[in-house]
Amino acid sequence: MNILGISCYYHDSAASLIKDGKIVAAAEEERFSRLKHDPSFPKKSITFCLKKAKIKAEDLDYVVFYEKPFLKLERLLLNTLSYTPKSYSFFKESMRSWFFDKLWIKSHIMNELQIPSGKLLFCEHHLSHAASSYFCSPFEKSAILVIDAVGEWTTTSWGIGKGNKIELKEEINFPQSLGLLYSAFTHFAGFEVNEGEYKVMGLAPYGKPRYVDKIQKLLDLKNDGSYALDLNYFSYHYSPQKIYTKKFTDIFGTPKTPSDEVVSYYADIAASIQFVLEDILVKIVNHVQQKSGLETLCYAGGVALNSAANWKILNKSKFKEIFIQPAAGDSGGALGAALWAYYSILNNKKDFVLNHAYWGESESQNQIKAFLDKENIKYNFVKNEDVLIEEIVDKLSRKQVIGWVQDEFEWGPRALGHRSILADPSSHEMKDTVNSKIKFREGFRPFAPSVTLEESQNYFSVGSKKNHHPFKYMLYVVPVKKEKQEKLGAITHVDGTARPQFVNKETNSRYHKLISYYGQKTGVPVVLNTSFNLKGEPIVNTAKEAYNTFIKSGIDTLVLGKFIVNKK
Repeated sequence: MNILGISCYYHDSAASLIKDGKIVAAAEEERFSRLKHDPSFPKKSITFCLKKAKIKAEDLDYVVFYEKPFLKLERLLLNTLSYTPKSYSFFKESMRSWFFDKLWIKSHIMNELQIPSGKLLFCEHHLSHAASSYFCSPFEKSAILVIDAVGEWTTTSWGIGKGNKIELKEEINFPQSLGLLYSAFTHFAGFEVNEGEYKVMGLAPYGKPRYVDKIQKLLDLKNDGSYALDLNYFSYHYSPQKIYTKKFTDIFGTPKTPSDEVVSYYADIAASIQFVLEDILVKIVNHVQQKSGLETLCYAGGVALNSAANWKILNKSKFKEIFIQPAAGDSGGALGAALWAYYSILNNKKDFVLNHAYWGESESQNQIKAFLDKENIKYNFVKNEDVLIEEIVDKLSRKQVIGWVQDEFEWGPRALGHRSILADPSSHEMKDTVNSKIKFREGFRPFAPSVTLEESQNYFSVGSKKNHHPFKYMLYVVPVKKEKQEKLGAITHVDGTARPQFVNKETNSRYHKLISYYGQKTGVPVVLNTSFNLKGEPIVNTAKEAYNTFIKSGIDTLVLGKFIVNKK
C-alpha cells in the first residue's frame, strides 16, 4: 500500500511517501529547488519520493493533500466580507493566488501524477498535523495538541488519539491565533514572518520580559488557556502588507528594520513575547491534561518548533512525556495526511514509531567521486571509517571547522548530523567565528550541541528524560550544567541553556562514533552542530551544493561520505 502525502501553497512545501504505514521518503521542496521555504507545488520532492521507493506514480494507491482548499477559501471569503472595505487589497492579493494555483489543486495533482480522482483524498489541516505527531509516536493512546498560525479556520486545537483514530475535541478559530500573535512581534523585531520566529526565541534570553503587561493588554486570556486577541491592534486578517496597526505601534514604538542593529529594547520585546507565549501554552497544556486525563501528549504545528517553550510546558504540566516529530510545521502535514489515510481511513492497526529523521536524498560514493573528479577537486578517500573519524576529530580539536555530509538528509528544519557544520564547542570565540565567517548571520544567534545519548545527563540538566524523542530532533532547550558551562562556551546560550541533540548509536552510528572519539581525545563528548548552509539558503543536499558552500565560507574541511576535501 503506497500513499503519497503532499503539502504546498503556503510555505515549506513537502512530499512524503509511506508504504504499509511506514515512511519510505520525506523531503521539503526547498532542498531541491534551493528556494528557502519554497511554497510551490512539490514536484521535485514527489519525484524524489517515487524514485526512492522505486515506484511510478501509477503504483500509488492514494495521494492525500494536507488540507481542504474549499474550507480555506470559505474562510478567506467570509473574512473579506467581514472587514470590507479595508480588506479589498487582501482579497485582491488572495484571489490572485487562488485563481492561479490553489483553486485547481485537485486537477493539478491529478494531471501531474496522472491518477484518477478516486485516488485523491483531502485531510483537514489540523488533522494532518495531529496525525503527523500521533501516528509517529510510540503511544497507543495520547492527548494531542496542535497550534499554528492558521489552517482552514482552526488555529489551536486539541484532541485524543486512540489506536488508529483521532478525535479533535475543542478548537480556537481564525482570526484568533497564537501563532500570528508571535509572528506580529517577530515582524516588529525586524525578522521575516514564517522564517524569523526562531530568531525571536534566540534573542529573548538577551533581554528582560519588561513588557509582559503591555502584551497581555492585547488579549483576553482565560485560566484554561483559551484566548481572544484584541483585533484593533492587528491587521493580518485584512491586510496583505501589514500584520499590526498604528494602535500596536503606539504602544510598542517604532518597528525594527532588518538593517537596524539589535538593541536591548527589541531583546526585551523578544523576552516578553516568549514569556507570554510560554504562559499561555502552559495554561493550554494543563487544560488538555485535565480534560483528557492522559499522561502523554503529541504536539504539532509551527508553534511546536519553539523548543524553549516545549521544555517549559513539559516541566510545568502533569504530562510525563511529549512527542514532537522533527517537521512539526507545515511540511509535516504531508506526512500526517498520508498516515491519516492509512491508519484512520483504511482502518489499519497503528504499528509505526518514528525513531530518526533521515528520510531525504543521498548520494553514493561513486556519485560523489564522479563530481569531485569532474570538477578536478583534490580529495583524500579514506576507506577505513575509524581512520576517517580520527582525522576529523584531530582537526576539530585543533579548532578547525568541518562541513559534514553523510547519507540521507534530514526531515524537518534541523541539521542532525547528516548535513551539519561541526566545530569545537568549548570556546566563546568559536561561536563568533562560525556566526560571522561561516554562517554570515546575526551574532546573537546560538548554536546547538550534539552529544552522545550515554553522556547527555553529565552535561545537561534533563533528569530522567534523556530518552524522550524530542531530544533526537533538537526540540527542547534545557539548562547546561553549571560546572560544564565553561567547557561548553560556544554552545551555552547567554541564559545558561542549550538546544541539544542526543545522538543514538543505533540510528546514527558514524556521527555517534565521531562524537565519542572527540570525547576520548578532548574529554568532552560534545560537538557544536549547526546546519550546513549560508544565511538565507536552504540546507545543502548534494555534494555539489556542499562544495559550493564550503568554498564561499570559512569552513576548513569538507567531508563527503568518506571523501575529505581540505582548503589548505
